[in-house]
Amino acid sequence: MILTKEQQAILDGEHGETLAKVMKTLVMYGDAFEAEKLVPITSKYNHLVTSFGLKVMSPVYDLMQKILDADVASGQKFSVDPRPLDKNVPANFLQNFVFNKFMYTTQSFYENQLEKLGLMDKNAFTCTCYMDEVGNKPKKGEVLSWAESSAVVYANSVLGARCNRNSGIIDIMGSIVGYVPYFGLLTDEGRRATWVVKIETTKKPEAQLLGSAIGMKVMEDVPYVVGLDKWIGNELNDSATAYLKDLGAATASNGAVGLYHIANLTPEAVELGESLIAEGAREYIIDDAELERVKNNYPVIWKNPDAKPKLCFVGCPHLSLEQLKDWTVKIEVELQKNGKKKVTLPTVFTAAPGVLEVFGKTEYAERLKATGVITSYICPLMYMNNPLCKKMPVITSSNKLRTYTSARYYTDAEILTTITGVTAEAVVTREGFNTLASFQMALQFGDKEVKCGDQSNKDIYGKPLIGKALCLPQTIGSTTGGLVLYCACAMEKNPACMLFANHIDSLAAAGAVLADVWVDGITMPVVDSLGDEFLEYVKDGMTITVKSDGTVEVA
Repeated sequence: MILTKEQQAILDGEHGETLAKVMKTLVMYGDAFEAEKLVPITSKYNHLVTSFGLKVMSPVYDLMQKILDADVASGQKFSVDPRPLDKNVPANFLQNFVFNKFMYTTQSFYENQLEKLGLMDKNAFTCTCYMDEVGNKPKKGEVLSWAESSAVVYANSVLGARCNRNSGIIDIMGSIVGYVPYFGLLTDEGRRATWVVKIETTKKPEAQLLGSAIGMKVMEDVPYVVGLDKWIGNELNDSATAYLKDLGAATASNGAVGLYHIANLTPEAVELGESLIAEGAREYIIDDAELERVKNNYPVIWKNPDAKPKLCFVGCPHLSLEQLKDWTVKIEVELQKNGKKKVTLPTVFTAAPGVLEVFGKTEYAERLKATGVITSYICPLMYMNNPLCKKMPVITSSNKLRTYTSARYYTDAEILTTITGVTAEAVVTREGFNTLASFQMALQFGDKEVKCGDQSNKDIYGKPLIGKALCLPQTIGSTTGGLVLYCACAMEKNPACMLFANHIDSLAAAGAVLADVWVDGITMPVVDSLGDEFLEYVKDGMTITVKSDGTVEVA
């Protein structure tokens, strides 16, 4: 590597041992990729990936302290990834105990280090630092020393800046000396596409699903995507940039993409067109069937794959202001259709502190709060790293969160249906359902699966009832049936819904009404008079969706 006199002087220790080690680190890093030189960082701000004070990462904080003790400061102010904790996010006593006493015990200490090193401000914690509300938005052609994979791919692709997929620690070292090695995505050749991805879907592809498919196919290569502008337009407006934010995060986490080009949309694709495509580029065609194949191959690692979701995260990477507004309207509409006021599942939307501050001044903030959705600035991934949280059945529309945690991927539409309505797996009895006999043992002795205890019912004896779509002709047995059903709901051990072939009987009606009026946060839709043909058709394991107008879909 050819160094300037100034760079060589730093490497030779003329400005101190610590700065010499920083320069040596960058030179050796560049040598690994045959970088011919170091080039100046030209962006106003940096962005760091390490934002969490995990006790196990003490070597990182020790290194940062060595830098501080040597009075070596970052040449740039910087933003950093999201904080890991927020008291507003649902967590029980034990989960909070693990968070505060075992995991993030050095959070305050590390944040103090970040402030001394050059943190932009106390709220500069987000993975979407490029949002206007945050203020760290580089210009086209500027050279960066960023880490955080989703921010790097966005800066390269949507903004036209130049940055490699840097590691944590390497990011701050670039800012300290003001230079980064010149290789890879900093070069014109490194930004040429070696894949052509053709979008041939019949509808707008889900951003996080499309990004996942692309990332897993091209890995670290640069894709040139054709046909997506049909669905998201050829203008980088709020809607398009939010879509590309989510697509890029999935390409980077499910693969190692640091740059993509979208024909007729992203800056370099508009400027240079197909001349960006390298000779011999491979081709990947994505249609509806390919996206379905990718989605169906995601592993489900919940202890009970059929468990009812307990928590929903939306916003990994952090949501934009427009996304928060759009989600507010969608949730309101669906809740109104379903005759509900609040979401039926604890739901957390995450966004940058600056975005949340602006959102809080709009009419949408109170409207979203009224639906029961919680807004937070945390990193959902850091929340899910708690071993007690990993055991929870959590759903998300983020392919990044799915990749790194036990959270299960749902599309945006599936998330909306789940948090505002009911979708569940069918359990079917063609005999009368004896409520007392079915529930009494499970409720008394804490059976978590609430297995049916009615040994006279050969259809469902021993089968789990909790969270299921219970399909039945009617209930039978003791007049305690109504209060038993009410207790099941109050103890959160109820079916997801009850679907009657006949007109509902008086006992089931009493239990459902009692639960609806007296139990907060429980929704158990009941639809009756579905007819004998319904019970003849439906089978155990089928997916049942209850829509707002009472329509029951069986798949």
